Amino acid sequence: MSLHHQADQKPVPRYKPYHGAAGGWGALRSVAQAWIGSDNALKNIRALLKTNQNGGFDCPGCAWGDSPEHGMVKFCENGAKAVNWEATKRRVDPAFFARHSVTSLLGQSDYWLEYQGRLTEPMVYDPASDRYKPIGWDEAFAVIARHLKGLSSPDQAEFYTSGRASNEAAYLYQLFVRAYGTNNFPDCSNMCHEASGVALGQSVGVGKGTVTFDDFEHADALFVWGQNPGTNHPRMLEPLREAVKRGAQVVCINPLKERGLERFQHPQHPIEMLTNGDRPTNTAFFRPALGGDMAMMRGMAKFLLQWEREAQANGSEPVFDHAFIAEHTATVDEYLAVVDATPWAQIEAQSGLPRGEIELAARMYVKAKKVIMCWAMGITQHRHSVPTIQEIANLMLLRGNLGQPGAGLCPVRGHSNVQGDRTMGINERPPVALLDSLERHFGFPVPRHNGHNTVEAIHAMLEGRARVFIGLGGNFAQATPDTDRTAQALRNCELTVHISTKLNRSHLIHGKEALILPCLGRTDIDQQGEGPQAVTVEDSFSMVHASNGQLKPLSRHMRSEPAVIAGIAAATLGKHPVDWNWLIADYGRIRDLIMHTIPGFEQFNERLQHPGGFYLGNNAGKRIWKTASGKANFKANRLPDDLLHESVRASGQLPDLIMQSMRSHDQYNTTIYGLDDRYRGVKGQRNVLFANEADIIRLGFNPGDKADLVSLWGDGLERRVKGFTLLAFDIPAGQAAAYYPEVNPLVPLESVGDGSHTPTSKFVAIQLKPASAEARII
Repeated sequence: MSLHHQADQKPVPRYKPYHGAAGGWGALRSVAQAWIGSDNALKNIRALLKTNQNGGFDCPGCAWGDSPEHGMVKFCENGAKAVNWEATKRRVDPAFFARHSVTSLLGQSDYWLEYQGRLTEPMVYDPASDRYKPIGWDEAFAVIARHLKGLSSPDQAEFYTSGRASNEAAYLYQLFVRAYGTNNFPDCSNMCHEASGVALGQSVGVGKGTVTFDDFEHADALFVWGQNPGTNHPRMLEPLREAVKRGAQVVCINPLKERGLERFQHPQHPIEMLTNGDRPTNTAFFRPALGGDMAMMRGMAKFLLQWEREAQANGSEPVFDHAFIAEHTATVDEYLAVVDATPWAQIEAQSGLPRGEIELAARMYVKAKKVIMCWAMGITQHRHSVPTIQEIANLMLLRGNLGQPGAGLCPVRGHSNVQGDRTMGINERPPVALLDSLERHFGFPVPRHNGHNTVEAIHAMLEGRARVFIGLGGNFAQATPDTDRTAQALRNCELTVHISTKLNRSHLIHGKEALILPCLGRTDIDQQGEGPQAVTVEDSFSMVHASNGQLKPLSRHMRSEPAVIAGIAAATLGKHPVDWNWLIADYGRIRDLIMHTIPGFEQFNERLQHPGGFYLGNNAGKRIWKTASGKANFKANRLPDDLLHESVRASGQLPDLIMQSMRSHDQYNTTIYGLDDRYRGVKGQRNVLFANEADIIRLGFNPGDKADLVSLWGDGLERRVKGFTLLAFDIPAGQAAAYYPEVNPLVPLESVGDGSHTPTSKFVAIQLKPASAEARII
């Protein structure tokens, strides 16, 4: 049965614990189903063998780096799903839209919508028939130009970017938008790793990770904070298990015991598969309270300080790297004073861990001479995420674990080019050096005022201060917090434009005028005036790779993302400040502009010919600190007085549970490949709440009951999702977890990280209420 037909059938929900390892036979079966279900199986097997290969295309999934080793297979289970998902033969064409009104499509699930196939022609919304109808490209560009030219200020337009856009597309996009006159760049990174960029920029002067792929082979210890690599970046599992195998410590810190952080069966190891064997992916596992990671880190620092003083007293080897601290850092004394002043009672209460466990983690850290610390959204989506990430940096600075092989900081990014987009200038608060460079090269005055991030853009659209929304990829309506208010924000717009590969809910929650512009995906051959074109991406390790599509596009009406941007720019600005269409004929011309205006891209086109791409470099990784002090800065942040937001207190009610949102295993961001979550034992359903069995009973329910989830916030608005099945799960008491984007309606738009504006999706105060109705369709 094809996946197309599966999407039309009502699944039978089941819940049964999964006892297998991550990867293995389960992964192979899942890949086979995705491959067959694409309706393009023969071509897609050839495409899969070109994934992450020289001369092939970069995986459209996550941003994990590629192993330098050669091999026929360089993709993971979820990468294979991403390729087959994109490279389908199914079409969402004018005939499809003629059959379905927008109102009827709103009644379908996101799962169903994206399963219908690839968008094939530009479409414009017709309010009289409540349907999308075909429109020519030039006419579509003219509609956009008319709206943009008609605004009283360029700041009344929002230009959103998804992290899967290529470097070439992102560069053209930011150049067009700044030539138009605004820095309004709401971006998917605002919702995930914005806190990492802010925190690391202040601490070490670079808002990126400092390690390379090779460093994982030389680390004595790896700390993995708030991260689920088995689902979100499965290629990370191999270096974790290899580290355990060679005797390194792999310390996992996560409230849920995710299967990928426990053990892994390698699908490319025949003996392991035949014997059904597996290997561990950790040497220790700690389960702090949600939001308690910083307190755990502070406890580790407190032990380090105690042991350093003991070493000084007895003349033994110091715990701190005093030479590194003296030469490379600033404000260590202020930081240590804060560590001294933090009481153990607060550390233990906030972390949810006994002092003995924190001491064990500290001893594992001190024993290792070279340490890498990794983290993802379990760290970044809290109110105090910036101080938490700075506490990671503080721990690493105390022992000089930056700027040496096998050691450093590693924020693990999501989308395959979200880091590259920021490098290219997709930044609502752009660095002055970037603006100066653009102004020198192109000769026009660039806007200098800050633009809108994602949350600010939603507020601006809600309040009527922004009237046009253009989305370069993504699914803005579903990816963002406070879903109902975001939907209203989009509907307030005079025009919404989505540059997309597949149908999604954002196309159905539209402005007064609306366009859908179909673009090529990573797997498609990109043929331009000078021949087939490659695009480039940057991974989590600052490696830049070329990506060459392998499959003939389904429709001659599809255009590449750079070509769509160039068409909008030419219609709006003419040939100012460049001849947009001339650039599109050969993407090497775009890369020449990048070379002249973005640091690190000298001889871009030439270096791109190197197998595996090239390393951009990292100042902090070379112990060059681009901070105001010229040093790496210890940041003396206090622990929060209370993890519960004062606006929750203002509601006058106390939460039943603190909930985090997360992905299922059959999902990548808002793209849902299926309704199963293999590693957590869930089949055929997504409206579920994972909770401790004792909590379920304490709150007057039984496992398997349905309940409404209501979030607490003192603004008088009800935020409720209905009909969630309560699943008894191995999760610390007082905590809960549910799938994104189903619970995004519970995240208040005002609940954001201090200094980052990142939605606090990993710390949502909720109450359980008796189920009132069936779950909403999302």
